[in-house]
Amino acid sequence: MGLSIGLVGLGAFGSSFAALFKAHPLVSRIGFCDREAERIKRFAEDPFYKDKFSEGDAYPSLDAILKAKFDALVVITQPWLHAEQCIRALEHGKDVYSAVPIVSLPDASEILDWCDKLVQTCRRTGKHYMLGETTVFHPETMYCRRQAQAGAFGAFVFAEGQYYHDVDSPGCNLRKVQEHRLNSAAGREWIELKKTYDARGIKGGPMHYPTHSTSGPLHVMRTHAVKASCVGFAAPKDDAFFSGEFGNETGFFKLANGATMRINEYRHIGMHGEEAFNVYGTLGSFRHDHWIDKQRGTKLSVEEMRDPLPQEVYDAFYTAMNRKDPPKDRVGYKDDDFEAKKADQRVYGGHRGSHAYLVHEFVSAVAENRPPLTNAWEASRYMAAGCVAHQSAQRDGEWLNVPDWGTAPER
Repeated sequence: MGLSIGLVGLGAFGSSFAALFKAHPLVSRIGFCDREAERIKRFAEDPFYKDKFSEGDAYPSLDAILKAKFDALVVITQPWLHAEQCIRALEHGKDVYSAVPIVSLPDASEILDWCDKLVQTCRRTGKHYMLGETTVFHPETMYCRRQAQAGAFGAFVFAEGQYYHDVDSPGCNLRKVQEHRLNSAAGREWIELKKTYDARGIKGGPMHYPTHSTSGPLHVMRTHAVKASCVGFAAPKDDAFFSGEFGNETGFFKLANGATMRINEYRHIGMHGEEAFNVYGTLGSFRHDHWIDKQRGTKLSVEEMRDPLPQEVYDAFYTAMNRKDPPKDRVGYKDDDFEAKKADQRVYGGHRGSHAYLVHEFVSAVAENRPPLTNAWEASRYMAAGCVAHQSAQRDGEWLNVPDWGTAPER
């Protein structure tokens, strides 16, 4: 008997994972949960899901699906709801996958409190939590993880990461994202809740959502920040979108492994978006898709950097992701067969091919009863670095201690 998994939140982002979770060979039953019935109907009526979905596994609320018997829940709801909803699921005996971040709130101290609650809930219940941080499953991170495990970096010296996402980026306009999020029942509830933060003068900033920039370096080096200093660029005062204190924040960190790290989280910048990191060691370094040692630098392709998926998982994902636009027989296709190549790339899903790996890591971790790579302890390290950096920026760059909860206990 395979795993049973319920998908909570079927908006644009949540929907993009449905086919992959359904197709995974270790999953035998799937359920759907959303406050908006039309979103569930779209999947319930799709013949692709019929072999693993039954009418009784459609749920109108989190309360309803928490009472059902599922091994795990995938929570892809609004970011201010993540922590509370995931903790409730853990307490109901379910392993949990959460969209990023752990939680998004204007108050850094409150975010850190939620990190503590999440870790303690996992420790108490023995259930597993995974943060769906895409950067950890990018090809670059996979390659660097292998190099680090092999000792190719030597001692780590310095790392840098940045997430440049202008509010008016044509690829993903943050104003439209916010408008879409607020145009829902949950969004209208958030509008009222946010007024309570505004009344207290509490303002957030880009470092409250730092995981795309902090996760790569910290994950590769298997370390955490111990001290943070940060400076901010004031948000435009005439722009209603920037309710936070800063539009951009640059953080500097002392790490537990003796290295240093610089992180940029920018929402007000005149350039195309960029999500990247570099890691430097005494023997070798990774920089801009190149492996560099003291002799030479080597440009790496995506295929060279990416970990292979198990063949049966790859085949299942291939079928699922190409079902609406099936390519020609891919067996024996030539290097110049663009159609077949494009079909192969669909296997991996969005965010630079990370979706397939996120799904496989969570399903595998649940099946094997082990902490996922981005477990609660690891995810809290990504968040804590950013939250304390923001607090430092509010104090004109004062060095502050970063809390840490240790590492996940082995099962």
